[in-house]
Amino acid sequence: MRIFHITGDQYSELETFPDALPPTGYLWVASARREFEVQIAEVQTALQRWTGGPLFDLHVSDLLNNQLPSNFDYTSLYDLLVFRRLAAGAGTERLFIDENRGTLASARAALAAIDTSPVGFAVFDRVLVTVHPTDCQVRDFFVQRLQIQAGGDNRAGGRIPNSPADLMLRMVNHMVDSYLELRRLLTRQLEFLQQQLFDPRGGINIWRMLLESRNALHQLEDICEDQRAAIVEWIDALDEWPEAASAEMRRDRELLRVRSRDVLEHIERVLTHVRRLQSSAETAVQMHFSAQSHRTNETMRALTALTALFLPLNLVTGFFGMNFEGLPLIHSRVGFWVIFTLMLAVGIGMSVLFMRKRYLGRN
Repeated sequence: MRIFHITGDQYSELETFPDALPPTGYLWVASARREFEVQIAEVQTALQRWTGGPLFDLHVSDLLNNQLPSNFDYTSLYDLLVFRRLAAGAGTERLFIDENRGTLASARAALAAIDTSPVGFAVFDRVLVTVHPTDCQVRDFFVQRLQIQAGGDNRAGGRIPNSPADLMLRMVNHMVDSYLELRRLLTRQLEFLQQQLFDPRGGINIWRMLLESRNALHQLEDICEDQRAAIVEWIDALDEWPEAASAEMRRDRELLRVRSRDVLEHIERVLTHVRRLQSSAETAVQMHFSAQSHRTNETMRALTALTALFLPLNLVTGFFGMNFEGLPLIHSRVGFWVIFTLMLAVGIGMSVLFMRKRYLGRN
């Protein structure tokens, strides 16, 4: 568990929970889910001293729940936001390498590499409590970013967040933007599956993996819809906050609204891309069945043309194969060659006719 004091353009990391809130700035308490569960009593005691009230037990259960969907709730003391991230799991770079080799196992593993663990935020007026998965890159990224911003490096992307809500929105926006790393992975895996789908040698494994990919996309769509609903509720709650007393506070409040709408717009873009991938997968399945139907029609047309080609030849051989004495040319020395020449002419003529009609051949 790490505790930071953020004020103005400076920040410092504290070793223990302070007895009281600092006179300026705010505190950021960031912990892994397991650490939060072990030290929940200390956190609750500290929040009681700092804000006048601890977290509710139901909200503590929400923060400790690793399967909770994205949602928003609020009390008179704090706002609670649980936001599921969309991030590439461990080994993603190796999956890109395996994917270039065209292995089916890499496609299945890439779909399973998506990390959708929830991150919890308890936003007080001057305290932010965040609960992350173990070894969460979001927490480490913002700690490093605060160090760079406090050092005066403008490449870190603006100034230090001036409120717990501002820091929370920046972290949520970073989690949404991390989907951009997944977009290339998912798109290339779907393209690979679509190419394998049109391979005549593709077996049942392709269909199984395509079903897994569609299920993964449906799961991502549900996660994005929950994210959007949570942010919309946060925006509605933000509009119900008491009117700001000063011009600076009104400006900060408007900045929070702008950031909230920006996060919502990014979620809409992610949701649109996920639905586009779903539509692409469904279109590939429809095109596969259309290609299969076209291939079957081509085969049946060729077989029908061959049957029509041999039908008159069978008629001629059947006619002259009858056991009668009075058949013409049956006792002639040149009868065989006459009938053979006639059958050859009929076969060549019908073959030429069928090829001109494009009943035979690939074109």
